[in-house]
Amino acid sequence: MANKHGICSISYEEPVYIKDSAAVVGKKEGSGPLKGLFDMVATDDLLGGTTWEEGENNFVKNALQILMDKNPDTASEIRYILGGDLLGQGIGTSFGVEEFHLPFFGLYGACSTSGEALSLGSMLVDAGCASYLACVTSSHFASAEKEFRTPLDYGTQRPLCATWTVTGSGAFLLAKEKPEKKGTDVFVPGITGISTGRIVDYGVKDSMNMGCCMAPAAADTLMRHFTDFNREPDYYDRIITGDLGMVGREALLLLLREKGIEISDRHIDCGIEMFDNLEQKTNSGGSGCGCAATVLSALILPKIRSGEWRRVLFMPTGALLSKVSYNEGKTVPGISHAVVIEGV
Repeated sequence: MANKHGICSISYEEPVYIKDSAAVVGKKEGSGPLKGLFDMVATDDLLGGTTWEEGENNFVKNALQILMDKNPDTASEIRYILGGDLLGQGIGTSFGVEEFHLPFFGLYGACSTSGEALSLGSMLVDAGCASYLACVTSSHFASAEKEFRTPLDYGTQRPLCATWTVTGSGAFLLAKEKPEKKGTDVFVPGITGISTGRIVDYGVKDSMNMGCCMAPAAADTLMRHFTDFNREPDYYDRIITGDLGMVGREALLLLLREKGIEISDRHIDCGIEMFDNLEQKTNSGGSGCGCAATVLSALILPKIRSGEWRRVLFMPTGALLSKVSYNEGKTVPGISHAVVIEGV
């Protein structure tokens, strides 16, 4: 049963468990600081497809298939798939999930979509609408550049504040009942609460500076989360944003300090963790729906399972623009969804 807190948050009397996860990434991501932690690293970023979009579809297919192969006892009991991506009409996900023939909720929260999926998925499970469901998100560097900026053949120069869209897909299996611990695991990760983001717009129009477009939304959600739950930053071992990169991280810390909140000693960003920015030349870091999702699967959940981190606040961030809105001179609003994940 869910309990409401403030205007944007709920907690669960019993956790909704993250039974398992899978992360599939491209060559660049697989050779970065998290090398060796992913379930699959593609040798071909098309994964056998003929277009970048087909490549992204194949990342989604592989992530979901690996997730189901890891859990043959419950794969047939998955009731829903919740997922989304960055492409128009969600084609990165829809063509990726179609062969599984499961009821599907298509979502769009830009790079915050993994947080949106986990939030809505946990609500469905807690409400008794499903004993098991899957959440999946994806992004692809080449398909995103084609969708939002310019074709790669143009070879345009990227400013230092720009982030690099992660090529990858992360999938998660949510469960009503507490699963058995695996191997040397000390804890099972469970979702114990969420804070839903609202759209925050500081008037930024620079689509190459996504971090500063999204940082105000992350600050807004985090402050409301602390208020709703009456918590302080030290309640969490880590506060983890999704896609701010180095420039966006500094903006977030500055915005919070203006309100008397300090999180620098426990904040990390998935976009910074994904790449070695100097060696891999990704400028400010990583972004994309696949960024937070694959880092959650490969890095964050294992640390919770091992007991190294007992409680984290996972906060993917999204920039809500399209090529239409950008070309019409609109600003780039942001959103961030917070998910409390604890070792149980």
